Amino acid sequence: MHEIDTLPKSFKRNYERYGNKKVAMREKDRGIWKSYTWSDCYRRVKYLSLFLISVGLEPGDKIAILGENTPEVYWAEIATQAARGVVVGVFSDCVPNEVKYFVNHSDSSFIFAHDQEQVDKILDIKEEIPQVKKTIFWNPKGLWNYKDPLLLSMEEALKIGQEYDQKHPGLFEKRISEGRGDDIGVIVYTSGTTGQPKAAMLDQKGLIVSAKGFIEVDHYGESDNYLSFVPIAWITEQIIGIASSVISGFVVNFPESAETVTENIREVGPGILFFSPRQWESINRMVQSKILDTTWLKRKIYNLCLPAGYKMGETRLSQKKAGLILKFLSGLAYWLVFRRLKDNLGLSGLRVGYTAGSAVSPDILRFFQGIGVNIKQVYGSSEMGLVTAHRDGDIKPETSGKPMPGAEIRLSPEGEIQVKNVGMFADYYKDHAAYEEKFSDGWYCSGDYGYIDDYGHLIVIDRMDDLRSLKGGKKFSPQYPEIRLRFSPFIKEVIVVGGEEKEYASCLVNIDLDNVGRWAEANRIVYTTFADLSQKDEVIELIRAEIEKINSTLPEEARLKKFLNMHKEFDADESELTRTRKLRRTFLEDRYCDLIKALYSGKNELEVETPVVYRDGRKGVMKRSIKICSL
Repeated sequence: MHEIDTLPKSFKRNYERYGNKKVAMREKDRGIWKSYTWSDCYRRVKYLSLFLISVGLEPGDKIAILGENTPEVYWAEIATQAARGVVVGVFSDCVPNEVKYFVNHSDSSFIFAHDQEQVDKILDIKEEIPQVKKTIFWNPKGLWNYKDPLLLSMEEALKIGQEYDQKHPGLFEKRISEGRGDDIGVIVYTSGTTGQPKAAMLDQKGLIVSAKGFIEVDHYGESDNYLSFVPIAWITEQIIGIASSVISGFVVNFPESAETVTENIREVGPGILFFSPRQWESINRMVQSKILDTTWLKRKIYNLCLPAGYKMGETRLSQKKAGLILKFLSGLAYWLVFRRLKDNLGLSGLRVGYTAGSAVSPDILRFFQGIGVNIKQVYGSSEMGLVTAHRDGDIKPETSGKPMPGAEIRLSPEGEIQVKNVGMFADYYKDHAAYEEKFSDGWYCSGDYGYIDDYGHLIVIDRMDDLRSLKGGKKFSPQYPEIRLRFSPFIKEVIVVGGEEKEYASCLVNIDLDNVGRWAEANRIVYTTFADLSQKDEVIELIRAEIEKINSTLPEEARLKKFLNMHKEFDADESELTRTRKLRRTFLEDRYCDLIKALYSGKNELEVETPVVYRDGRKGVMKRSIKICSL
């Protein structure tokens, strides 16, 4: 292999370089960290790949992977690509109908499934996915009595692959050597905020180029540790988690479960970490909530130290030299508060943390930089690859950084961000017409509205389609106040609404049940359900204060004049959010049109009916009065 132009070739090179001398992956399993060397991983990938070849996988065939991040997910992906197949990542929280769409649309002939929960989804739709030959599962708990011929354990698949290797020596290595940079390696489905997700096809060359861009910018090395938590159905995990680990050789760590991530992060102390904006916001809300719950003295010390942290963070980001007084105060704040805080969050060893997928409040970046966590924002998509990222010493919280190596950006006359990138997708699967519609003079039209500042940083404002005009023609971006409101510890989600026939902007708020619930208990406010808590007068005043705080920073035309607290949380299972937790804005505006109309009707409250399904299968309707509040 003279040229490393595919991930399997790079994987084989690492095996030959490190063998049993270096750990490739760690996994927390039933309280114990299990380590896998490059030899361990290579052996499993080899036998899995040969199993797939033995049961008829041909180059270009698709394989869906459905499960939480574990070593088996990575092995299944590299094994598929080594056989020159194509990986289709599916979010583990997808319902059966969504799984059916992804499997059928991609023509997947095999499925790797994590556990009983995922296998049950497959069996529910078995008759509707006739092209699937086998479903290979790797966590057998609860599946011992399943006898369906569609199912096969990964342990059995590995045995079959090992026997096939004895009969066909050298076949695995031959398949790897036949791989080419223009082989499609992954199909990544778009978030589907405006309709059914489209299938973006990424080739091996694009994955490698994007990963090398990150390695060059943030200097990944074999001694780094990465925590793999974001699903492989997301382009960022494909590039940072899989491609970068295979190329740079850093160690990938897998948490025991979603519930133990914070605990496992503390144990691993990763140097590289990627969280979605919602996850960073959740950590921030948790910190703010715990500070509110702590003793008066600790709260006072925290509030005195935080301004010093912010000031030092701003000085560091602007590449200015800190004075002696600031150095002393920030050092004191670090030893009094921030060192322990970072340790409790598991971020003490973090060298670089990323966020992407949607806009994040600049306040989030300032907060984490203020406590000494090096968090950066990147911009890209399934189609564009990774386009921009912050560099150390050049981080501006309001921006998404400068273009990555190989990426170019221009703006259309309307302000749309257009991109050329060496790591761009090859086509949409089954929809070449949509692919051609996305380009103008060779430039990919992102659909995002933004501009480039005087320092060459990209600032992304909102989706072009999501910009709203008010009566009189003034425009505003709903996303701008939304991301700032989510900085509040008491607001989990919010959608800002307006329109050409509306005179002002308003919003629908999802309170954060945990944090508002703790606040209510501390203030001796009795409540029963989410809906009951959201409509308490004291909670409404709490949210009113948070919105008015943000209103003071907004231009007059974008200020929110009315709001209401929703009686339920927005739910991805009800198609209100995408699987990456982005708002399905049009869907929400249609579903809650009565509530939105009430915000502009002069009413003080509106009665809504919510369907409920009880545990015994009975269905009912719950009525609730929603209060309409002015600002």
